[in-house]
Amino acid sequence: MLMLRVQLPDTPGSLGFVATAMGTVDADISAVEIVEKGPGYAIDDFILTLPPSTLPDTLVSACDMLDGVKVLWLSRYPENWGIESDIATLNRMAEDPAHGAEILTEATPVVFHCQWAALFSPDRSVLTSTALAPEFTPEAVDRLNPLDATHSTDLDEGWMAGWGDTVVAVAPLSGGRSLVLGRQGGPEFLASELNRLQHLAALAN
Repeated sequence: MLMLRVQLPDTPGSLGFVATAMGTVDADISAVEIVEKGPGYAIDDFILTLPPSTLPDTLVSACDMLDGVKVLWLSRYPENWGIESDIATLNRMAEDPAHGAEILTEATPVVFHCQWAALFSPDRSVLTSTALAPEFTPEAVDRLNPLDATHSTDLDEGWMAGWGDTVVAVAPLSGGRSLVLGRQGGPEFLASELNRLQHLAALAN
């Protein structure tokens, strides 16, 4: 399964044109999510599959041929992941408020289409993390600063032994805790994504 992030004109029919272009290379679209809207443009994430005989570059070329359409990112997406909305995550947090921070940590890789998430205590140790998260060294945690403010940081290859370029997003939670999300190689966290993350983090107990 693949995740394709596309910038397209925010005009009627644009989404249909992009979906049709993907269909010409036999892409099977499982889900579409609007990530951000700006003056005259929208950024959408497509979760899809391609037949074994179709190269991902063919999909990118089919989209880039459309006027005003730009492929921002293409990456592998775990087969067992779908799309979970912010509201669905908030509902699960509300059902078990005592574990809201842990629920949010587990949900964020799916909600924000990233590879891993980790919840840090006030003393900067890891309280809980998802399966693909790094085993943080103190030096690596320092690279995430500040942990008490919502922001995004690009970490160059080698930021920790064995890890390549990584884009992280950080959001503070109550009690001095912090939530960190990671994307291997990108794409960058958009301002709209950071705003959503900050909102969810503010509601996590």
